[in-house]
Amino acid sequence: MCTYLTEQIEIDGSGKAARGWIPLTHASVYVDHPTHAQYAHTVNIDFLNPAEGPSARVPVELTEEAALALADAIHRAIASAPKGLASANQPM
Repeated sequence: MCTYLTEQIEIDGSGKAARGWIPLTHASVYVDHPTHAQYAHTVNIDFLNPAEGPSARVPVELTEEAALALADAIHRAIASAPKGLASANQPM
């Protein structure tokens, strides 16, 4: 069953697409049929830069368990680093 519900957020980062490293400005998260993963449904995360066209996209297809584990790991990694270390406001 597809929910057709998509969470979209603005992001600030970089990703490696087919043509090389690209700036990423947005992310979409949704549960739907995967393109490549061998499951009926997956949690799909698209990291993208719409201003650079359809090829400026880094897709990820994860099981529900993997997506939740990834979210937890992100929280743990940020919590273990000094506050603000990876912030956009941190000087280079």
